[in-house]
Amino acid sequence: MHSVISLFKEQIQSAITNQQTINITGGNTKHWYGDVPHGVTLDSRAYQGILDYQPEELVITVCAGTPLKEVESSLAEKKQYFAFDPPCFGSEATVGGMIASGIAGPGRGQYGGLRDYVLGTKIMDGRGQVLSFGGKVMKNVAGYDVSRLLPGSLGTLALLLEVSIKVLPQPAKTQTLKFEIDQAQAIIQMNTWASQPLPLSASTWIGNSNGGELWIRLAGANAAVEAGITKMNQLIKSQLIPVEEASSFWQSVKEQEHSFFNESNEPLWRFAINPLSPPLPFENQTLIEWYGGQRWIKGHLSASQAHKIAHQHGGHATLFRGSKPEGESVFTPLSFNPLTAPLEVVQQRIRQTFDPYSVFKTGRMPF
Repeated sequence: MHSVISLFKEQIQSAITNQQTINITGGNTKHWYGDVPHGVTLDSRAYQGILDYQPEELVITVCAGTPLKEVESSLAEKKQYFAFDPPCFGSEATVGGMIASGIAGPGRGQYGGLRDYVLGTKIMDGRGQVLSFGGKVMKNVAGYDVSRLLPGSLGTLALLLEVSIKVLPQPAKTQTLKFEIDQAQAIIQMNTWASQPLPLSASTWIGNSNGGELWIRLAGANAAVEAGITKMNQLIKSQLIPVEEASSFWQSVKEQEHSFFNESNEPLWRFAINPLSPPLPFENQTLIEWYGGQRWIKGHLSASQAHKIAHQHGGHATLFRGSKPEGESVFTPLSFNPLTAPLEVVQQRIRQTFDPYSVFKTGRMPF
């Protein structure tokens, strides 16, 4: 392990000397996400393995280059899992890629995002120094916020070496209901149920302006799930989906293998907005998650229009898949929601502290 870290350090210091940037990769299953990066490749898979797993403490510590499927398999043996449903987008996905992308699946709406489960990290900064932050328990807050900066940073802040992540026990029972309902009703209903003591664990609506289907996953104790089904059916009649079919559906949404994502080669837009926002003014096929907080729109939308509409609804839009106009970012420009002067100073100080020579400034994220 120490020899691998030494090699990483040599590569970073060589990049400093030669005024190069380093493009961190793992399984490369999310290479298309973000703006096109440039720089010398550093493969994190040279540093892998499960370092510590304490099922009774609900914490696992792994090296960044460890295959995500290997980690999930180890958790499943102890009937535990990542509640935020991280997608792999391919069998070669690594834990480092999971952290760097910050992408979560259907469970994110109920259980929180990946960032909420990161307890501690060990990183290598832009000088080649190894630094540790956080710990292995939620109450250890020393440097906790630094660890939470890494999810979603796309490798532009530091090289992740190790991470400690909180896991949860698998629920005793899981059932899925399907409702025939239009988008406006679905948004209202999802948020109504989310405010009630129901064992919800995921929600997805798929359809267009002519109507659609709302899928609701319930998970928890047997009695709680059964009571939830009864209560929800008193308001709107549903279809109870067989367990295997339901599992296949949620997996297809998580990994974006559902027909919604694959029926055409149209660009895919992601809107992260206020969950209570009404249907967005598009006729395009739509998939909604997280009780309305995440909305996927397929189609050739104007970037300026997409960003403007997202901003009007308290969020932002990202061109998740598809070619972007030259000279523009796939992410919403900061001009729509500029940093305050104090926050801008904080951001500059953070980047100067962790990456003073711009080793990780690959262009994958605009800043």
